[in-house]
Amino acid sequence: MRRLVLYDTDPAMTAVAAALADTYDVRPLGAGPASDAVILVTPRSADVAGEGVRLLGLVPAADAGPWPETWHAVLPLGAPLAMLAHAVGAAFADLDAAAERARLERDLSELNTIGIRLSSESNPRFLIETILSKAREITGSDAGSLYITEERGESPYLRFALAQNDSVAVPFRTATIPLTDESIAGYVALTGRLINLADAYAPPADAPFTINRWFDEQSGYRTKSMLVVPMRTPQGQTIGALQLINCKDDWAARLTEPADVERHVRSYGPRHEKLAGSLASQAAVAIHNRRLYLSIRELFEGFVKASVTAIEARDPTTSGHSFRVADLTVALAETADRCDTGPYGELKFREDEMMELRYASLLHDFGKVGVREQVLVKAKKLYPADLERIRHRVELLKRDLALRASRAKLDRALARGADYAAHAARLDADLAVALAELDRQLDLVGVANEPSVQAQAFTAEILKLAAQTWEDADGTPRTVLTQEEARVLAIPRGSLTDEERVAIQQHVVHTFQFLTQIPWTKELRRVPEIARSHHEKLDGSGYPYGARAEAIPVQSRMMAIADIYDALTASDRPYKKALRAEEALAILDAERRAGALDSALLDLFVEARVFERTARPT
Repeated sequence: MRRLVLYDTDPAMTAVAAALADTYDVRPLGAGPASDAVILVTPRSADVAGEGVRLLGLVPAADAGPWPETWHAVLPLGAPLAMLAHAVGAAFADLDAAAERARLERDLSELNTIGIRLSSESNPRFLIETILSKAREITGSDAGSLYITEERGESPYLRFALAQNDSVAVPFRTATIPLTDESIAGYVALTGRLINLADAYAPPADAPFTINRWFDEQSGYRTKSMLVVPMRTPQGQTIGALQLINCKDDWAARLTEPADVERHVRSYGPRHEKLAGSLASQAAVAIHNRRLYLSIRELFEGFVKASVTAIEARDPTTSGHSFRVADLTVALAETADRCDTGPYGELKFREDEMMELRYASLLHDFGKVGVREQVLVKAKKLYPADLERIRHRVELLKRDLALRASRAKLDRALARGADYAAHAARLDADLAVALAELDRQLDLVGVANEPSVQAQAFTAEILKLAAQTWEDADGTPRTVLTQEEARVLAIPRGSLTDEERVAIQQHVVHTFQFLTQIPWTKELRRVPEIARSHHEKLDGSGYPYGARAEAIPVQSRMMAIADIYDALTASDRPYKKALRAEEALAILDAERRAGALDSALLDLFVEARVFERTARPT
């Protein structure tokens, strides 16, 4: 196709233009589109400058200028044809160079935009869709597919990750193929070589691969030009292969008939190879970074789970508690996220915020690692060694009482008392009463040692045991209980003393201190804060800081409900029996009515039956 030369209709210009008619499509100015053209003008011509044209000025030999800056070059009227032809050719060359620069700038801008989008896309599915759709767009490809290299054990393979086609419907279904050179995608992924076929049905005779025509035969499609580029990271790691099909001269064209293929499909050129290669490299980096991110997250997830397991191993009675609390808390957050009405109708959680909440829930008891183990696992009011000491003390008292009775009998026998038999009988009777009383008191200690709620009268009787004395064999007064033991046994509810309860409650502070040592990412930076507040109550009755409603994150309020429910229904606590779901929900409702728990969140917890997410006996 001949290039267009336009000329001003000045009489002096007509003969000059006519001399170019053998080489160019020469027309008067106004008789053709003023773009991608060289325009012959004179100093008297109107200003016709614009994008996509070059102005060639023809002036009288005596004219010394100045001439418009928009002119590309100046020639004297009457210049030799060879000079004129050379000037027009140079103008077209400059026009083509400018067009090429503009196209390169557009390509670079497009690649830069794509790169930014790829680097910001976190969803794996959207990522590969973006890669393939943009690769097709910048190369004018009617169809394409994406293959990702993966490993199953030590055997690598290609996963057919995505297919797109503008002309026919693609019944896409993910599949895997061996990573060998028998397929064109496998060959490219293995060798790292680019393959550009003008006709896919006619590959090079020495090519080890074959073209699978199954899709074409089933759909009536015709795969002709094909460009397959490796997706390699700068470090040389092959991530996969990008396969582009049927480069079109018109992006809007649809290739539904063989004639459409012949009319619109062109071979991929060097420019397409460079663009596809550059995008494939960016895509490889994006996929590699995504894989690296996921592997780091998986690694961190493993550390979190291992940490939780290690913490719960210190207290086997709470095994699984943290995982159940995490499940319940996240389920409640998902329920609140779906709710469009009520106080939390506008509350929405991003994916990273859900992850943040899950980690905070898993690690909410992390600080228990800083609590003394004997306090952490304390199931009774007395520690086992303390209870054993009391039993030994009672046993010694029994022996001392028996020894005192035996001595008294011996003394009466040595004195040859006439009433020895009656005296001995009284001693035995008194000893039996004393031994029975000691047994009763020991049984009383056993009952008091349980963490159940005790009546005030019962507590008073326990305290008396520390005041009642028994004389040992040497006449020294002894007690069954010390004052400290009696104080512990007189705990009205539970198994912990005030000091021990404070120590347990400090686990929340330890949790915050430990978690703040972890260099959390920006998305997870609130994990310590959320975990720290899970024992706070809206009315300020919680711990460790007595924070009130406005200072407690909504995520912590959710965790508080989940934590209490799981603790109430847990079947593995030695100091209490597991409550049925309805009993636990009744207690939560009482806490809500007292102003301690978030009413709207508890409603969601109950109405959506979030509590059923963890299996519990009913």
